[in-house]
Amino acid sequence: MENLLNLNGKTAIVTGASSGIGKGIAQYLAKAGANITLAARRLEKLQELAKEIESNGQKTLPIKVDVTQKEDIQKMVAETIKHFGKVDILVNNAGILEYKNFLEVDEKNWNDVLNVNLRGYLWAGQEAAKEMAKNKSGKIINIASIAGFAAFPQITVYNISKAGVIMLTKSMAAELGPVGINVNAIAPGLIETEMTQDILKDPKTAEGFLAKIPVGRTGKPEDIAGVAAFLASDLSNYVSGETIVVDGGWICHL
Repeated sequence: MENLLNLNGKTAIVTGASSGIGKGIAQYLAKAGANITLAARRLEKLQELAKEIESNGQKTLPIKVDVTQKEDIQKMVAETIKHFGKVDILVNNAGILEYKNFLEVDEKNWNDVLNVNLRGYLWAGQEAAKEMAKNKSGKIINIASIAGFAAFPQITVYNISKAGVIMLTKSMAAELGPVGINVNAIAPGLIETEMTQDILKDPKTAEGFLAKIPVGRTGKPEDIAGVAAFLASDLSNYVSGETIVVDGGWICHL
């Protein structure tokens, strides 16, 4: 059984790896044996993480990437191939969250969020899948959100982007399955990250959220990372096109 979760010899790309869920996933996949391309806009943070991972024996490639720029994504995949020889796993995690009342949504808000949260996933998926198809093997994991299943107020565009990720995952799985690539998504609930730290600062707000979560706590990046490791491993070889909700049961109330 241990061999099924063993990622020794595998190469993974994790976008948005400088903090939060992306950082947690990168750490977890490395512990499972994978070499990791760490991609994000904050290179200094990536270099710090690279030192940590490499001190435990795995190889890394920290690279500055803006997923809204197709050239950056192409470079990310090309550099991974040059450095490690292949791409086995892609984790599309880079994302942004902007608060706007529906009547205040403007073109900039729309473009900023969708360009990162959806179009970036599409482009990264395309570039990685081209390489995976050569070996007729690969795992792509898209980070969605429970906001893709239910509408939360003041984040209309974010809701739309995550619903799009869920459908993108299904579309990718349908087309890439015949060339040996599994595509799945993870839909986190409320996870303790830089993105959510401001809303969790207020005790009353935090208490209100906890009242909706049956397990009685907010999530941590490692809660998502464990599921990502499953989807990256041979344990999930017959799973494709699915979105696994990891939210402590919150969605039961939605």
